[in-house]
Amino acid sequence: MRKKDDLQHQVSEALLACQDKQAENVAILELEKDSGAFTDYFVMCSGANPRQIQAIADAVDERLEALGLRVTHSEGYKQAEWVLLDYVDFVVHIFSEKARQFYDLERLWKSAKRLEPAELLAKPKARRTTAIKSTSPSPAPKKARKKKI
Repeated sequence: MRKKDDLQHQVSEALLACQDKQAENVAILELEKDSGAFTDYFVMCSGANPRQIQAIADAVDERLEALGLRVTHSEGYKQAEWVLLDYVDFVVHIFSEKARQFYDLERLWKSAKRLEPAELLAKPKARRTTAIKSTSPSPAPKKARKKKI
């Protein structure tokens, strides 16, 4: 289970990097194991122009590199119509709106489970811990002083 938690953390960091650069239409697809998919997740988003698309790609790369994760393959950065960043267990796709509509990966991978960004970014519920009673005496409460008039 640990590997899945690490992977979801990495995907959520990629997602946050996209959001930090105001990426539009952010989507996450969790691909089925028996679908013939070569990865576990697709993170997809759109940028308004080539400069923003490159900025999103740079932000994802920098944020994941800070976690010790290096991109194994990238494509499309110079043209900035469709930038693909392959991290083996997940792939980040950054599209121009035109390219996203043309290639329509959501339709091609319609069997994949679509996750909402909030699902992935939700903090795991904290485990309940029992309070340990202190053996040292607690300080006595301060007495309120009466003001002299």
